Amino acid sequence: MIEMERARGNENVRRMVWGALLSGLATVLMYVDTAVPIFPSFLKMDLSDVPALIGAFAWGPGNGVAIEAVKNLLHCAASSSAGVGEMANFVMGSALVLPAGLIYRANKTKTGALIGMAAGVATMTATAAILNGTVLIPLYSKFVPIDTLISMAGAAIPAIEDVPSLVIYGIVPFNLLKGTIVSISTFWLYKRISPLLGN
Repeated sequence: MIEMERARGNENVRRMVWGALLSGLATVLMYVDTAVPIFPSFLKMDLSDVPALIGAFAWGPGNGVAIEAVKNLLHCAASSSAGVGEMANFVMGSALVLPAGLIYRANKTKTGALIGMAAGVATMTATAAILNGTVLIPLYSKFVPIDTLISMAGAAIPAIEDVPSLVIYGIVPFNLLKGTIVSISTFWLYKRISPLLGN
């Protein structure tokens, strides 16, 4: 009984330490973002969801969401959008890691991981489309006029002429691409580091 409690305590410590490390790594990766030439310059690509997705696979979706929350809270210190960008990043990241983590927890196989990540990418993309069209773009327009946003987006993708076309031709394909890159990176990394995570 004592040995079981000790083992459980060691596992909790390991989980806390790795959770902190993954949160720190996610925060650093959030600062290392880059524009993708085929998309509007205000859509930035980063890999900060990879540590959160690894956490979701290792210890369940709640841990993935917690990593998303910590990285965005820490990043708020350098926010240029009064937290709007961080709020968007948290919601989109959670929409990715929650379904992926739930499906993988129920089926801890390579197939389960692939299905989970595909579901996560689809959920993140749908969430991005709905929230950007109804909430986030109007909030961003308090910092950058909506006409300026549309003009910037149209310079990259001529088909963009208004908010709906920005969502269809900019937001949706960008999130599909980002989610796919994050998923491929996680898939490649997870099995290589899972022994270190205790999995």
